[in-house]
Amino acid sequence: MSQEKKHTKGELLSIYNLPFLDLLYKAASVHREFNDANEVQVSSLLSIKTGGCSEDCGYCPQAARYHTDIEVHKLMTVSQVSEAADKAKASGASRLCMGAAWREVRDNSDFDRVLEMVKVVNAKGMEVCATLGMLTEPQAQKLADAGLYAYNHNIDSSEEQYKKIITTRNYDDRLNTIKNVRKAKVTVCSGGIIGMGESIEDRMGMLMTLINLTPQPESVPINALVAVAGTPLENQPLVPIWDMVRMIATTRIVMPKTVVRLSAGRTHMNLEGQALCFMAGANSIFAGDKLLTTPNPEFSADMEMFSILGLKPREAFKKSTKNKTAELI
Repeated sequence: MSQEKKHTKGELLSIYNLPFLDLLYKAASVHREFNDANEVQVSSLLSIKTGGCSEDCGYCPQAARYHTDIEVHKLMTVSQVSEAADKAKASGASRLCMGAAWREVRDNSDFDRVLEMVKVVNAKGMEVCATLGMLTEPQAQKLADAGLYAYNHNIDSSEEQYKKIITTRNYDDRLNTIKNVRKAKVTVCSGGIIGMGESIEDRMGMLMTLINLTPQPESVPINALVAVAGTPLENQPLVPIWDMVRMIATTRIVMPKTVVRLSAGRTHMNLEGQALCFMAGANSIFAGDKLLTTPNPEFSADMEMFSILGLKPREAFKKSTKNKTAELI
């Protein structure tokens, strides 16, 4: 297995700040060397338990302490999740990510039900991902034994910026959960959000954390903040599409084999903007009308976009693509 190349923050900044067309060309070249540039994974994100979370994440409408329009829903039944998985698969999704608004997983009947959900979706031949908050090592192992393919636990931002966004847990809590997931031999999905008032240095600090994980995450979601009324970040301006493309391009250059997910914020992007993101190295999207609780393009609109751009959905369980090493990037 090749050694993944590490970069300094200065190197990351120099990449991010390249002239836009040079950056796009470099990222597109790396993407084509290591991946099938016309192949995009389609994932579906399902909120299996909504609202009422005890955390204070400044961007999240599901925090109990904020006054948002989110309706609180208790944990879904296994049959409801099975039906949702069937619908997602029929629409072209190869991965189902189940999200629960919990601070942490507790060893109780709700967790037992989630384990059953994982087994049911796994049996359908879909990649099963979960994002349930903090995990212990034994809990991660139970999820792995049930057939979990990936665990999403975003680091959100740089360690310095993180303290300004969240106070109910610290950065190391995030990293410890990722370590527990790795010990259970489950793949890691971890990225962050831009548009929360952070500097470019913060964005590169977040990438530094991700590229220094060993091994690096198999997938990295890049989210543009969806500012929700009632949250502390409700007045943040929209992220310019150029910032999104630069972030995706830099991520692709420094993590050539990672699946880079064009995640939240797509409803504010036109087709041309999304096409630039795919050219810059994004090779996964979340499809369906909602991303947990925020709006997202519908499956039919995304399939029309795929047709226009000549993109094809990636099959489930496909390993990193071309037989190349990342040492020379």
